[in-house]
Amino acid sequence: MNPAQPPAGTRLCGLDEIAEPGSRGFVFRSGDRLFAGFVVRRDGRIHGYVDRCPHAGMPLALMPDRFLTRDGDLILCSAHGAMFRIEDGLCLGGPCAGRALEPWPVRVEGDQVVAG
Repeated sequence: MNPAQPPAGTRLCGLDEIAEPGSRGFVFRSGDRLFAGFVVRRDGRIHGYVDRCPHAGMPLALMPDRFLTRDGDLILCSAHGAMFRIEDGLCLGGPCAGRALEPWPVRVEGDQVVAG
């Protein structure tokens, strides 16, 4: 585990701060280490992933919090166009087809999204 990854129970944001469907990115620092992750909200569920494309190791979003395709159906890597299923992070098309995003455990507690 990346030492900058927030511990379980760390509050990330209010659930109402993520559109339905929508996404939000988070960056945490511990010393000289960084952890970047994002949360997707769709169909009343949330899913968390490490913000790193399995193709080139780059962050997925070029613009803050823009992790989804325009229709909100897939996660999109803005750098190379890879598209990932929201439910499990599997790449359905692009240069890393068949590979998956690394999950980041998150959960909803009351009206808050927390690291899980």
